[in-house]
This record gives sequence, structure tokens and C-alpha cells, in this order.
Amino acid sequence: MTHAMTTLTLRVNGEDHTVAFPAHHTLLEVLRERCGLTGTKHGCELGECGTCTVLVDGRAVLSCLMLAVETEDRSIETVEGLMDGNRLHPLQAAFADLGAAQCGYCTPGVLMTSKALLEADGDPSEAEIREALSGNLCRCTGYHKIVQAVLWAAARLRGEDSAPSAEVFYGSPPPGQEASSSSSSEAHDDD
Repeated sequence: MTHAMTTLTLRVNGEDHTVAFPAHHTLLEVLRERCGLTGTKHGCELGECGTCTVLVDGRAVLSCLMLAVETEDRSIETVEGLMDGNRLHPLQAAFADLGAAQCGYCTPGVLMTSKALLEADGDPSEAEIREALSGNLCRCTGYHKIVQAVLWAAARLRGEDSAPSAEVFYGSPPPGQEASSSSSSEAHDDD
């Protein structure tokens, strides 16, 4: 059985990629197999996990559900397009600084969904971030650091020089730790 082939020039991360592929291939398949952009991950391939999220004309889409032929004359952005030269995008930097990625498999889709959110709303609430990311499944985290990273990146993008609290980085101190550290300092004050 032969498959009808299509040749298109796709605009991906600001660069043109002329690729030939079977007309029934998804954007996910073409990005990974024809363009060599493997940052976009295969997940469920059913549109349920968000792992394959990319931006098409600035809108977050599930590349496993979109045919590549639908993207002719449209702008596609993948996780590889987030960096500016050697400088990480504020989202990437916040995720790295906070340890918001565990195994990292879902991270490209989460980053792209978050970028679309921040381009639409530069000052989202925690609830709005959780709603935007509700289609991105992560098996490793409790999403807390992911949400905090998006909040921090949003602040950086707004030009604010702020950092999350120590609790965001290290978690809450164990019960009684604060009391023992204050009592030990009081003991030293008596010396």
C-alpha cells in the first residue's frame, strides 16, 4: 500500500523546513521524524496527556491530534524555540531553578502551554495557571513547583525582580525545627 506524499515548507521556530511526508502524518510525527525536533514528546497520542503540546500561531495545540498539512502558512513553535541563543526563556530558567521538572518527559508540553498562557495573560493567578495546565499530565510532581515556576516566570517577564520564598525552594520546615533553632539561639545568648 502506498501513501500519498505531501511536500510542504513548515515555519518552525522562525525557520523554514521543507519536508516530505505521508499526508496522514500528524504534526507530532513530522516535527520529530522529518524536522528532527525531538523535544516535543510522544505521550498518549490520544490528546489526553498534553505531552505533545506546541504552539501554532501562538495557540497551544496538541500536535498528536493535528495533521501536519493543516499547518501550512502557519507559525509553529516547539520547546526548542524557547531559548534565545544561549539564554533560557524565563519559563525554562524558573523550572530549572525551582526543580519544577522531575523526569522531564512532560516538561516540554507544560512549558509550551505555560508560554501560551503568559502571552495571553502576563499576570495569571495560581488558579488560572492550574486551569491552563489541567490538560498536561505529570506523573512525578504534585504540580506545586510547576505552578510556582510559572508564577515566577510571569513576574520575571513583567520585569519584577522577585524570588519565591524559601518554602517554595525547600519546603516547610519539619514540625518543631523552628522552635529548636530559636531555643538554641537563646541558649547561646545566655553565654
